[in-house]
Amino acid sequence: MAETDDKTDLRIYLQDARDALLWKLDGLPEYDLRRPLTPTGTNLLGLVKHVTGAEALYLGETFGRPFPEPTPLWILGQAEPNADLWARADETTEEIVGRYRRVWAHADATVEALPLDATGELPFGDRPRQTLHRVLVHLIAETHRHVGHADLVRELVDGASGQRPDGANTAEGDAHWWQAHRDRVEQAAREAGGLV
Repeated sequence: MAETDDKTDLRIYLQDARDALLWKLDGLPEYDLRRPLTPTGTNLLGLVKHVTGAEALYLGETFGRPFPEPTPLWILGQAEPNADLWARADETTEEIVGRYRRVWAHADATVEALPLDATGELPFGDRPRQTLHRVLVHLIAETHRHVGHADLVRELVDGASGQRPDGANTAEGDAHWWQAHRDRVEQAAREAGGLV
C-alpha cells in the first residue's frame, strides 16, 4: 500500500477519536463538563486538555515544529501533577476546545509535511527517537483510550453513550430496556460470584 494510503488511514482514525471526544462535551453545562466523576478526578474537559497537550508535543515539538502558542507548564514539568487533567475555573471551555482544534490543525500540517518514516525526538523516555508512523499510532491509541474514559464519564452525567451522537454503535433501547439489561448483567455477576 502506498504511504499516502497509510497516512490517510492513520489520520482518519485519529480524527475519529478527536470528533468522538468533543462530542462527549455537547450540550452539557459547565459544571458537568468539569466535575470529577471517578475517585481519581476524571472529567470531560480535563480529558480534552490532556490530549491537546499530547498532540502539541508529539506532533509538534517532537518533529521540530513547535505549536506556536505558549507551551503549557505541565508539558515542561513545571506544574503540579495532573495539571493537564482538569480545568481551572478561569479556563473557559471555548478556550480549551479552541486550543484543541488549533493543535490538531497544526498536528495535521505536521503529518502532511512529513513522510511516515521521518524521525523526531521526544523530550523524555528511554526511546526518544520515534518515527512519525509510530507517533501517530501512539496518539490514536492514546486518544481512543481517553475517549473510552469520556464515554463512561458522559454516561454517568446524563446517560448519553456511544461513539457518535446518533448512537449508531450502541444497542437501541429506551431507559426501561437498558435497566432490564443492566439488571440481567448484575444477576449473572451475582450468580458467577456465588452471591445468590
